[in-house]
Amino acid sequence: MLLVSHGANAVDSAASAKALQWSELSPQQQQILAPVAQKWNAMPPKQRFKLLGVAKHYPDMTPKEQQRVQARLKDWESLTPEQREQARKKYQEFKQLPPEKRQEVKRKWQQKAEQQVVAPSPSLVPPVVPGSPQPLAPAPVPVVPVTQ
Repeated sequence: MLLVSHGANAVDSAASAKALQWSELSPQQQQILAPVAQKWNAMPPKQRFKLLGVAKHYPDMTPKEQQRVQARLKDWESLTPEQREQARKKYQEFKQLPPEKRQEVKRKWQQKAEQQVVAPSPSLVPPVVPGSPQPLAPAPVPVVPVTQ
């Protein structure tokens, strides 16, 4: 009798085979996955496997997609284990919604995201190189009391 592995079992098997330590990753993988470097060796094999998939497809992504991946990795890394578990549960709930409802939730989420003003990440600000001209700081705006 021949048994074929499908679904979660196939992912679990592949994840176990890909439970690489951080030091075993290629320099390119390490660069892409740098936001999760400190916790990599403690991650479950299944999570490492998924992240290796992200790293594999990263070179084929547009610069905008690559920025999004980096931002999400940094955001995920900053979450507590409890917050991560809550995010996983919310995602599972989202996946259970009918397609129309998922589209509605996505649309509302995108509208909300577009309304928020986000400051650039410090990692996106170019480093200060000694001896190079520095940009001028914006002039302070004077506060003028309003009299009636």
